[in-house]
Amino acid sequence: MEHIVILGNGISGVTLARHIRKLSDKKITIISAETEFFFSRTALMYVYMGHMKFEHTQPYEKNFWNKNRIELKKGYVTKVDSKNKYLLFKGGEVFPYDKLILAVGSKPNKFGWPGQDLEAVMGMYHKQDLDKLEKYAPNNKVCKRAVIVGGGLIGIELAEMLHSRHIPVTFLVRESSFWNGVLPEDESAMINREILSNGIDLRLSSNLKEIKADEKGKVKSVILEETGEEIACDVVGLTAGVSPNIDFLKDSGIELGRGIKVNRNLETNIKDVYAIGDCAEQIEAIDQRRSIEAVWYTGRMMGETLTQTICGNRTEYKPGHWFNSAKFFDIEYQTYGWVWSQTKENEARFYWEHADGMKCIHINYDKNTREFIGINTFGIRMRHEFFDKVLTEKRKVEYVLEYLADANFDPEFYKLHEKEIVEKFNSKNNTTILLKKKSWSRIFNLQA
Repeated sequence: MEHIVILGNGISGVTLARHIRKLSDKKITIISAETEFFFSRTALMYVYMGHMKFEHTQPYEKNFWNKNRIELKKGYVTKVDSKNKYLLFKGGEVFPYDKLILAVGSKPNKFGWPGQDLEAVMGMYHKQDLDKLEKYAPNNKVCKRAVIVGGGLIGIELAEMLHSRHIPVTFLVRESSFWNGVLPEDESAMINREILSNGIDLRLSSNLKEIKADEKGKVKSVILEETGEEIACDVVGLTAGVSPNIDFLKDSGIELGRGIKVNRNLETNIKDVYAIGDCAEQIEAIDQRRSIEAVWYTGRMMGETLTQTICGNRTEYKPGHWFNSAKFFDIEYQTYGWVWSQTKENEARFYWEHADGMKCIHINYDKNTREFIGINTFGIRMRHEFFDKVLTEKRKVEYVLEYLADANFDPEFYKLHEKEIVEKFNSKNNTTILLKKKSWSRIFNLQA
């Protein structure tokens, strides 16, 4: 019986295992050094914030794995021998495979800062990080201040977590405005305001120089690069991005770049070795996507796609239109299609912001053809299905605005702003767009 070994028990690896089992009787082993059971990584922040317990993050009951004949093995793999088809574990155990899927995820970036490996320095990516946070920042008596280094999505999640326990936070962001390599200027400024309004000490254009320890080897402060200022703290969160976890593959013969190089079928250069999720790097980027995508839903889609190839139906990975979502304290964010931080030559933009300064939409379209390219929404929930359809059909921006009411996630529970949005677009563009409705809920077979 063919033995499928999946290294990594995140969303990519577990999705793959579940779907292979639906289609075949192959022997399946999932290996992880992090936890025995798969859990929802995005829920870690809610465990710390007291909204749920860790066991609530496990979507499958413990007997699920035995029932579905998926073997779970906990251990740390130090080497892949792709020629002889075996894995070498830290303790010396040799573990054979027939097909190997690398779903090993990412690790937090470190840039050689002095003190970066001290005990109370952590990322917020793994279960072990949550355990460290509970140990060193259980409350504001044990942790008088935390410093977060890096202004991305993980950084702001960690800031919200610590803030929920009333721990003072200093947030060091290298850029001149929060996440302005991704967000346009107006949205970035909105998130700056939201961070500050929650009492976070936001330091823009600030870089870490070193992390200092006291005489017992415990974190006592950080030093800023620009000014030499010393900020006393008990915990440092390193959230300056992630990079694929590939160091153990250096001598494996598997082609590496920043990640594990794969083709459109998620195959590496070595027969019977594949890569999915955060660690996979497309040899040629798909459409305008990045070659490496550390995103939950793309990891799931890779697992579903590779299932077909493993089970004899060789299938290309086609992720479709880009979308993503996140939360910045109390502001929810969604993006569909492309709204770059800087407008491209062929593009025109329309920006609307609510008077409360906590809601906005930003629409991007081709100024020549009027084709809709993408939208950012902040503080307003809109339907993925609506934008997926208009992007596929290459609809014009006027069409999107006409039917914007259909994009509203749930008109019964969310206030409607479409009339005001369309009126502003009309006044700015000298158009006479009228709001219409197609009852998309029936078209998408969604609950009204």
